Amino acid sequence: MSRIVSFRGQIADAAQDTIVLHTIDGSTGYRITKFQIMFTDPGVTSSEHVVKIYKTEQTTIDGLIDFSDNRLLGAAYIKERGNDYYGHGVGPIIFDNEIFNQDIYVTHEAITAGGACNYYIELEQMPLDLNENTVATLKDIRNVA
Repeated sequence: MSRIVSFRGQIADAAQDTIVLHTIDGSTGYRITKFQIMFTDPGVTSSEHVVKIYKTEQTTIDGLIDFSDNRLLGAAYIKERGNDYYGHGVGPIIFDNEIFNQDIYVTHEAITAGGACNYYIELEQMPLDLNENTVATLKDIRNVA
């Protein structure tokens, strides 16, 4: 039986947050079901933000999005002009077929104006049998850059 767990936070420009999910035996798996981002000061300043979710810790935080990167779990982009009440963006795009059993990492790059960005993530939590556990763990080991 699966259940939904959620995480929310505010992440600074050029920063990385760790969402701790690992267990001792790796028998709990997760899948992203929802990913949203929002300005910290809507309607006030002009800004652009790229927020990404990775399976592995990132050594470089940037605004580049590469869907061929097998460590990427999701990405979102949002843009706002200070006098425009409508944010524009792309995404979020999540790869909901990916099941993982280790920590995930949220990165943020403010393309213009710096500043922080809010994020909200929902994960479907599910038990993994021994075979699923082994596959998820091996994928995580193989994803280390």
